[in-house]
Amino acid sequence: MSKERADINLTNHFLIAMPGLEDEMFGRSVVYMCEHSDKGALGLVVNKPSDIRLSKLFEKVDLPLDRPDLADQPVFHGGPVQTERGFVLHDALTAHATADAASDSAPESVYASTLSIPGGLEMTTSRDVLEALSSGAGPRRVFVSLGYASWGQGQLESELAENSWLTVEARADIIFDTPIERRYDEALGLLGLQSWMISPEAGHS
Repeated sequence: MSKERADINLTNHFLIAMPGLEDEMFGRSVVYMCEHSDKGALGLVVNKPSDIRLSKLFEKVDLPLDRPDLADQPVFHGGPVQTERGFVLHDALTAHATADAASDSAPESVYASTLSIPGGLEMTTSRDVLEALSSGAGPRRVFVSLGYASWGQGQLESELAENSWLTVEARADIIFDTPIERRYDEALGLLGLQSWMISPEAGHS
């Protein structure tokens, strides 16, 4: 593996499955990378909806949902790990600590368990974000998945070397605003590609 490949950081990027990646979960998938370091990587598949709607998910956790704009939104298959656990990707909602108004501390998330992703989005796993949405508040744009995708140390880099994925800097509107069936093609479009232009044999002689 080249040093350049080893040092790559794909946080806040999309992984776009190459046509040759034949896998029920990852075939034709777009994965939003929440975290990537030399220890491994974590992401959410953003174009594989389940048959569960957010209104039903909120019923399951005994919360009403006072957000008509979200009620019919699907819950997504975020990946094969911890598929009973919910992950909420949303626009950044941060609050500066008020204990010391003169401090230069970084903004803190308004939720108990949030990963702030460089580039502007946040991923929250604590129930308080659902409670905020339940009351009609919370982030304006949300993406909710059950499960996530993860890679161990060096695993993602190996898959990249095998031409399993294309990568491009992520755009939030593809996650939140683009129709699900168009997300794969729109993500490819960020690279100036269309699906017919990349063949399952790409990378093989």
